[in-house]
Amino acid sequence: MRVLTGIQPTNNLHIGNLLGALLPAAELQKDHDLVMMIVDYHAITTLKDPAALSENILFAAAAYLGAGIDPEKTILFQQSAVPAHTELGWVMQCITRMGEAQRMTQFKDKSGSGAEKSSVGLFTYPMLMAADILLYQTEGVPVGDDQKQHVELTRDLAERFNRDFGETFMIPKPMIGQGGARIKSLTEPEKKMSKSAASAKSYISLMDEEDIIVKKIRSAVTDSLPGITLDDTRPGLKNLLTIFSLITGEGAVELATKYQDAGMKSLKDDLATALIGYLNPIQSRMHEALDHREELKTMLEIGAKRADEIASKTMEEVRKKIGVKL
Repeated sequence: MRVLTGIQPTNNLHIGNLLGALLPAAELQKDHDLVMMIVDYHAITTLKDPAALSENILFAAAAYLGAGIDPEKTILFQQSAVPAHTELGWVMQCITRMGEAQRMTQFKDKSGSGAEKSSVGLFTYPMLMAADILLYQTEGVPVGDDQKQHVELTRDLAERFNRDFGETFMIPKPMIGQGGARIKSLTEPEKKMSKSAASAKSYISLMDEEDIIVKKIRSAVTDSLPGITLDDTRPGLKNLLTIFSLITGEGAVELATKYQDAGMKSLKDDLATALIGYLNPIQSRMHEALDHREELKTMLEIGAKRADEIASKTMEEVRKKIGVKL
């Protein structure tokens, strides 16, 4: 089964990304044909500092390696290095109806009241994502709930193209993530942990130092209610128990019982200690990768060549089907 996933390049990758995307991907590569992208063209829907973007692309590659991705098993590459992505993205725009595009909730969420000032790229982002997926005849796409709608659009576009121009694309299925997909902001536990959050206190970065992790966990928003319980009405506490459970393998209910008498301070201190120990080997692998940047670049170039072999075949078939290939 071919599975495709990707992550936007940023130096603010956090434990939600790690537990919800990177580590599950490392597991998927054991039994699946895995294609992994650093989606740099998706990252420019809002203008970025060019030097920072270049640095973040390498950081994302290092994060993949730190999480255990094996570039010998997995096709790991930079999206922009495969021209077929933007070419098929245009074709997908041309078969997408305005009503479909306007129903995409993520554009509304990200643009807010400033939709008229948002980039057209932010609006057409789902069509490029559809191209990313369809180019590789992808069968499964690991996504969180916030991206499921985009995979459903991809399925609709693939079915429409196959109907109108002949069988061309595999119809992908969303693989809704568990565990890490539930990790929330440390400062606003009703919201998902986000690398674009205004405050760095809201997330634990993959490269946060030990003292920073301790401070962030200690200041995490909980409540003043007595006892330790796993309860939806206590989102901050539930979030901490969820993180603790994911990094230790111990059940969240069991952890709540364990700390019932010890209290919130002990829970936070022990969570911080466990998290530091959990991240240490990942951080070490990331530092090692970033100390050898030319090797990182070469690795991405090799991955792009492998990806291009697949994508170019799909794109050639698309050109024939729509009539532009003479």
